Amino acid sequence: MKEIKTVGVIGLGALGTLYAHLLMKSSARVLVLADPARIHRYETEGIYYNGERCAFTYQDPAACREPLDVLIFATKFGGLQEAIEECRHLVTPDTTILSVLNGISSEEVLGETFPPEQIVWCVAQKMTAKKEGNQVTVRPVGELALGVPAGYPSLHLERLTAFLDTADFPYSLPADIRTHMWSKLLCNVGTNQPTMVFQCGFGGLQVPGKPREIMFASMREVVAVANAEGIPLSEKDVENWVGIVDAFPPESETSMRQDGKAHRKSEVDLFAGTIRRLGQKHSIPTPANDWLYEQVRRIEAEY
Repeated sequence: MKEIKTVGVIGLGALGTLYAHLLMKSSARVLVLADPARIHRYETEGIYYNGERCAFTYQDPAACREPLDVLIFATKFGGLQEAIEECRHLVTPDTTILSVLNGISSEEVLGETFPPEQIVWCVAQKMTAKKEGNQVTVRPVGELALGVPAGYPSLHLERLTAFLDTADFPYSLPADIRTHMWSKLLCNVGTNQPTMVFQCGFGGLQVPGKPREIMFASMREVVAVANAEGIPLSEKDVENWVGIVDAFPPESETSMRQDGKAHRKSEVDLFAGTIRRLGQKHSIPTPANDWLYEQVRRIEAEY
């Protein structure tokens, strides 16, 4: 396949900003894709990464005529379908596609429009990323866990990792990306939702109390549902993720905590919603996720 020379990033939240910033160090031309109104706001107000103004190149996808070598989706899940429609003309058989969205659904959604063999499955992990207004703070930057499911061709994965190596971009290659994505879902279910409900940062999960109890209970429900779906999660996955969470700066915040503070609609449907739906499918009780779902919906109804 041809050399990667152009990368498009659509969605300029905390993760979109992080990865656009990191890829600016590569030899590729990096385009931040957005509609004209957003571009005007970004250029007027600026986007700042760890206090430094980003020198991004912005492009309206509707005005783009040249296809992209890599297309990264970094929107919220609710905006994914719109982003697909805006960018589908930029994808050719040579385009490598990846999503840094939370949950286990975005690759499936992308595969309904684009050839699944062009999609590199991805988990953004081990970072704390916060966006307030036009200010993005990321410490540490973490990494992308990359892979393709068993039986899928690895050509796009190999091309992408070779490119990332040239940019000193942090990534890992878990043995089973599908299981790894479920493992990250376990982390998101257990951390994002309690911090929104209890209005706390990671520090609220790091000490004994109700938030930590709910974290463990909701994570263990993910294990039970995953096992019913044939995914081999275990208590070891719970312990591993809690160990990572306990090492985060106490004042750092999950994306759902940030959503709650900004009165934005959260991704609770990706987290508790997924676990409740699959729990019902397999007749597995999910009381912790039921409670979290109800609490988040109550908070959102009061915006």
